[in-house]
Amino acid sequence: MPRKLRPALCGLAFSVLLVPAVLAAQEGARTSRTDAPRFNAAARQDSVVTVARQQLGRRYVFGGTSPTRGFDCSGFTQYLARAVGVNLPRTAAEQARAGREIPRERSLLRPGDILTFGRGGRVTHVGVYVGEGRYVHASSGAGRIVESDLDRSTSNLVRAWMGVRRYFDDDSAAIAQRPVPVEAPVATAKLALPRS
Repeated sequence: MPRKLRPALCGLAFSVLLVPAVLAAQEGARTSRTDAPRFNAAARQDSVVTVARQQLGRRYVFGGTSPTRGFDCSGFTQYLARAVGVNLPRTAAEQARAGREIPRERSLLRPGDILTFGRGGRVTHVGVYVGEGRYVHASSGAGRIVESDLDRSTSNLVRAWMGVRRYFDDDSAAIAQRPVPVEAPVATAKLALPRS
């Protein structure tokens, strides 16, 4: 195969695999492991970044989960994951507890990682890392999907970067759907001591 045709054919094959999943995500259809496209981790990461940037400028709507109606932050990340066949929880707080925790270190970030933001130990916002210190997110302050620098300073509208969750590994479906560990309440038993 001539070298000039190789990139075009790879792009065409990639598009053929991605389009049905993106359309399903736009309509809000749930994909299952059997009908989701089979991508390796690098292809999923590239797809998530591509789809995220295609949504730049879409409007912010509280509770929104689609390009036609608009997005909130967790609806946006859920939409991106669904586009590559991964089911994420709905809220930012739930997304911050699922997946695989990655140490909060810039050198460990990969495109497609979910970044969590908040205050006082409470996650209130999420976005998707797209590489080179940047992330895409549904901004309530801007009223639309924007790309921002991870190094921007915090303010009343900008929350502090708290952590990283990875959903898009080679076995990402298993990572995203893994049950969240819940600490069981400690049972306190009262011992009845014999009376003497």
